[in-house]
Amino acid sequence: MSTEPKKDELEGTEAPFVSHLIELRDRLVRALIAVGVAFAALAFWPGPSGLYDLLAAPLVAHLPAGAKLIATNVISPILVPLKITLMAAFMLALPIVLYQVWAFVAPGLYSHEKKLVLPLVVSSTLLFVIGVAFCYFAVIPGMSKFIQAFAPASITAAPDIEQYFGFVLTLFLVFGIAFEVPIAVIVLARMGIVSIEQLKKVRGYFIVGAFIVAAIVTPPDVISQLALAIPMVILYEIGIIAAQVFIKHTKAPDAEADAADKTA
Repeated sequence: MSTEPKKDELEGTEAPFVSHLIELRDRLVRALIAVGVAFAALAFWPGPSGLYDLLAAPLVAHLPAGAKLIATNVISPILVPLKITLMAAFMLALPIVLYQVWAFVAPGLYSHEKKLVLPLVVSSTLLFVIGVAFCYFAVIPGMSKFIQAFAPASITAAPDIEQYFGFVLTLFLVFGIAFEVPIAVIVLARMGIVSIEQLKKVRGYFIVGAFIVAAIVTPPDVISQLALAIPMVILYEIGIIAAQVFIKHTKAPDAEADAADKTA
């Protein structure tokens, strides 16, 4: 068995601090340009007003006939659609933004770390988008229908557009982050903070915690609470399975060699 010290694969790749700052600046500029281009494209079509109509559609569809959203602030009809366009532009440019982040940190990672980081970046982006889409297509329509069903006939619903935007943005963030549960499980297990066996043992506590969190962060209706808690529980189980696969395929070379020596 060779006793020669193994050469660090990152040896000789160090760069001056100023070079890192210049590269970081360039990466940030490219990310901002991507967001700017997406903003310009969305401003051209479907336009800020069209995007707001799209965002408001799940609520408007369940309002009483003839009811519309209102604006109580003078500049809200302009400012709120622009905010929505900026938010949509960031999500549209998110793959490019994340690629710039990846390109900046990749040179400082070992090959086995790259095997872990890149799939996590891609999967976390997809999961966040899926969470937002699930909220838009399933949660908001169901919640709107539930609320209108219990509203007294003497009340005319006319939500303010700023309040609705803040409400929807909060829900998007809640569901987007909640759908990151598998990523959190994988990272915790891969870093050795918890083991797969421990994750399985605390399954019952996580289920209770998921329903408590759903009751706190979602509106006080059963539909949105169940729509958040149940996917979190399912995603937790998916995270445990995925963590086992990641741990197996992203071990450092030294760890793999040690494991082979122990089984020899």
